[in-house]
Amino acid sequence: MKKALILLSSALLLLSVSACGPKQSAYRQVYEKAKQREVATQQAPEQTTPASVVVAREPVADIQLRRERLEAVQGEDANMLKTYNVVVGSFQNHTNAYSLKERLQAQGYKPVLGQNEAGMLRVIITSFDNRREAEASREQVKGRFAPDFQDAWILEKIR
Repeated sequence: MKKALILLSSALLLLSVSACGPKQSAYRQVYEKAKQREVATQQAPEQTTPASVVVAREPVADIQLRRERLEAVQGEDANMLKTYNVVVGSFQNHTNAYSLKERLQAQGYKPVLGQNEAGMLRVIITSFDNRREAEASREQVKGRFAPDFQDAWILEKIR
């Protein structure tokens, strides 16, 4: 009787220990996510300053100007994209870009989503044919949304 009881309790103990162990599928999921992140960082362009970035010196503030080929995202009004655009957000993730766009629309702006050749989505809050107007708008955006959008920048659309 004691042998059977010891054997039964040993079997239950062994079963309970093996049931509490982590599943291999959980490890596989974490591994796959880490692998995807690693691949994404390898594919992402380096964070060095591209050759197309021009920094213009103003007496009051430094205005950063980038030049890119830019197209309106499908469903956006391409006529809203002029030569000089004030960008308040830049995303690879479409959900994040659309979320910021909706937030700005709720505040009365008419933002436009543009996409560059690298696939980055640019959330453009205002667009002008004149660089000075774009610079003034950038400063207004920075003032109105402080402390948000302090890194707003100007994108010059090249053809």
